[in-house]
Amino acid sequence: MEQRFAVSPRETAQMNTAERRDHFLIETLFVPGDITLVYTHYDRMIVGGVQPQGQPISLPNPGELKANFFLERRELGILNIGGAGQVTVDGTTYELGNQDCLYVGRGSKDVQFGGEGAKYYVLSAPAHKEYPTTRRTQAEATPVEMGALETANQRTIYKYIYNEGIASCQLVMGLTQLKAGSVWNTMPSHTHTRRMEAYLYFNLPENQRVLHLMGEPSETRPLWVSNEQAILSPPWSIHTGCGTSAYAFIWGMAGENLEYTDMDAVGIYDLR
Repeated sequence: MEQRFAVSPRETAQMNTAERRDHFLIETLFVPGDITLVYTHYDRMIVGGVQPQGQPISLPNPGELKANFFLERRELGILNIGGAGQVTVDGTTYELGNQDCLYVGRGSKDVQFGGEGAKYYVLSAPAHKEYPTTRRTQAEATPVEMGALETANQRTIYKYIYNEGIASCQLVMGLTQLKAGSVWNTMPSHTHTRRMEAYLYFNLPENQRVLHLMGEPSETRPLWVSNEQAILSPPWSIHTGCGTSAYAFIWGMAGENLEYTDMDAVGIYDLR
């Protein structure tokens, strides 16, 4: 399991492109027949990808966790961005179609990922109590329409793990799909110093890219992101992006609360 330590706004402002990519961009998450895990010291979130290719893959117990099993003191969010698959938790199997979500509570000991064409994006945060393992399909994640074609940010937001959805300790997770002809996400931008965030960009054509903007509102920095790559977003940073075509992204947060609306708006005119 790779580890990445937190850095301050002052350090980030001095980084070159390669350094920013090393700290904040996860270039390879999905490896056929394998699981990839990255431990970030922003709220101790773990970001990962699992691609079973027909052979079940078990959630490992990396030595860095100093735990008897992965979820001894953690919770887990799983969102499938591939074909139909199955996740088995302590002997109970949950079917997950494309863009279906599964929350796995603290204390679950055996987690198995299966499915020929499935690709599971996983987020894990520390947990202080047990909540039940719960599946939520995309059809059950009440969509919220936002933005407009006139501002190139018309999008549908699907919320899975949050206050009014699947219960969790501190994990928040959902998905945003941009409409054809729209390219901007999370614009106008915001920060939330009470929570870190991770983004997974997907459904992006191979020859297209997303220009992800991060940094303090007065000191922004760009990162070019390819399909199925992830961004680690510090609590002090904006997180917004503009694609060369429409795309989707999974957002996930960990921190002090589960309020989806807990954010500090940044005016477009204040960005530098």
